[in-house]
Amino acid sequence: MIPAQFDYQAPKTLDEAIALLARHPDDSKILAGGHSLIPAMKLRLAQPQLLVDIGRIKDLSYIREDGNRILIGAMTTHYEIESSVSFKKLCPLLPECASHIGDVQVRNKGTIGGSLAHSDPAGDWPAAIIALGAELVVVGSGAERVIKAAVFFVDMLTTELQAGEILREIRIVKPSGRFGQSYQKVHHPASGFAVVGVAVTVNLTSDGSCESAGVGITGIASKAYRADGVERALIGNPFAEQSIVAAADHACDGVEANSDLYASGEYRRHLAKVYTRRALQAAASRAM
Repeated sequence: MIPAQFDYQAPKTLDEAIALLARHPDDSKILAGGHSLIPAMKLRLAQPQLLVDIGRIKDLSYIREDGNRILIGAMTTHYEIESSVSFKKLCPLLPECASHIGDVQVRNKGTIGGSLAHSDPAGDWPAAIIALGAELVVVGSGAERVIKAAVFFVDMLTTELQAGEILREIRIVKPSGRFGQSYQKVHHPASGFAVVGVAVTVNLTSDGSCESAGVGITGIASKAYRADGVERALIGNPFAEQSIVAAADHACDGVEANSDLYASGEYRRHLAKVYTRRALQAAASRAM
């Protein structure tokens, strides 16, 4: 349980961090909260020659409102989001999702950016930001670019981040009108990761029909994904029990479910439908 030898740098600015990565594009790793990288290094599943600790870059930790958007710095901790009074009013899905992550110690140290960049197939944040249609701002030595959440996650532990790039910010459009949100999760009893996690956000018309919907699901496949079959089944229909149940049946459309020692693929597919229904029911009660 001893990592291979490595060099360590703790830049104090984003520019310094980008410069370090540019000089070591193939043998460096970024350290954020460290809950995933450090265990991997101890098991020697990851052996970076250089560890770039961005924890001292204060400009990467913030929660701001910018017009109709919410901006979240990549180094904002889970607890800061969970305990944000403004978030509980503006976008309650985010603090609810944060409250399901690990334990108190993990939430006080772990960061939203680190979780998203790691792309664990059972991580909580990917489902939430997919449901919200978030944008992720990444920066490198070349330029800054914006990536849609729906395409950011490529595969297990793989994202659209390129060598030398750092996730800087998450941008979310503020929900408005008559909306409801929910995150429902089956926790793995040992790790706390999602066996299945479902994030939903819905907007309703004045007559109670579904105007728009976002559904993100984690724990099922090799990456979190957008359940667009559920969304299509909801939009334009009355947001009532019958349509919710029918829509939830599309939770795993076109998705190959993972099997492991804890849950078979068949069981995961069943859980996805059940917890999609529960998340939609909770969102409905909050939108009324």
